[in-house]
Amino acid sequence: MVKKIILASLRGFCAGVIRAIDIVNIALEKLGEPIYVRHEIVHNEHVKKDFESRGVIFVDELSEVPDGNCVILSAHGSEVRVYEEVKKRNIAIIDATCPLVIKVHLEMINAWKKGYKIIYIGHKDHQEVIGAMSNLPNDSCFLAGSVKDVENLPNNIGKVFIATQTTLSVDDTKEIIESIKNRFQDVLLPGAQDICYATQNRQDAVKELAKVADYILIIGSKNSSNSNRLVEVAKLAGTDSELVPDPYTYEVSEKLKGKVIGVSSGASAPEDLIEELLKKLNAPVEVLKLKEENVSFKLPDMENLKRPSLMG
Repeated sequence: MVKKIILASLRGFCAGVIRAIDIVNIALEKLGEPIYVRHEIVHNEHVKKDFESRGVIFVDELSEVPDGNCVILSAHGSEVRVYEEVKKRNIAIIDATCPLVIKVHLEMINAWKKGYKIIYIGHKDHQEVIGAMSNLPNDSCFLAGSVKDVENLPNNIGKVFIATQTTLSVDDTKEIIESIKNRFQDVLLPGAQDICYATQNRQDAVKELAKVADYILIIGSKNSSNSNRLVEVAKLAGTDSELVPDPYTYEVSEKLKGKVIGVSSGASAPEDLIEELLKKLNAPVEVLKLKEENVSFKLPDMENLKRPSLMG
C-alpha cells in the first residue's frame, strides 16, 4: 500500500538516554529486583514497561522508597530538595542525570554567583525545568517558554544570563533569545553546546525528510517533548506528520496509500519500535543518510554498588 519508506539515519536514543538506561540495567544486574527509579528514567512508555516487567518500580517521591533499597534519579535531573532528602535516608542513590543537564545547572549557578539573574528558556512543568530552576532563589531565576513570557518579565532584572532546557533546539530558542536581547541591555548568551546535539540533529533530519516524503511518522511517547516537537518541525517544513506512540497497535490508514512515508523517532524511543513500524508499513526502505553521531557519556562508578544494610 505504501509506495516507499525513507528512514532518517539520525533518530532514536541519544547519549544521555543510553547512559540512563545502561545505569538501570547495571543496577538490576548487580542488585536484582527491586530497583526504584524516581520519575520515568526517560520519557518512553515502552522503556518504562520493559523495566517494570524486570522489577523496576517507578516512584514520584523518595518517601515511596523503603530504607535499604537503591534509587536511581532520572535523566532529566532532580530538584535540590531530593538530594537533601537522600542525605537523611538509608538508601543507595545513583544519579542518571544527563551530563548536558548537569552542565547547564552549573552554568546557571556560576552566573548567579557573579550577580546575573537567570532567564531559563523551557517548558513549564517539565521535569528538567523544575530540577534546573530549583538550584536558584525564585527572585533570581525566571522561566520563559514564549516571547509573551519575556514581555511579562520584571523591568528591573539587571544583567541577564540565558540558560535553556537541553531538549530544545536552536530553532526552538532563537525567537525567545532575540526577544530577551531586545528587552534587556546586559545579556550573556548560553554556549551553543548547551543545546542538546541530538535534539538539533533529529530536527534537522526531519527537515530533510520533509523535502522527499509525502507524509512523516514520528515514533515517540505522548509525554516526550522532543518527539512532539519533531511532528511540529515536519509540519512547519510543509509535510504533514503524526506521532506514533505505539507501533504495535498502529493501524496503517488509507491516507498513506501510494505515498512516500518518512520515518523517524524521538531521542527516547528504542529501535525495536522502528522495526515494528517498518513491518506494518511493509514497503521498500531507503535510508536518508546524514552526519554521524559519535557522542557518548561516561557511566558513574557502580563497581561497589550495594544495598545499604538495615540496622536494628
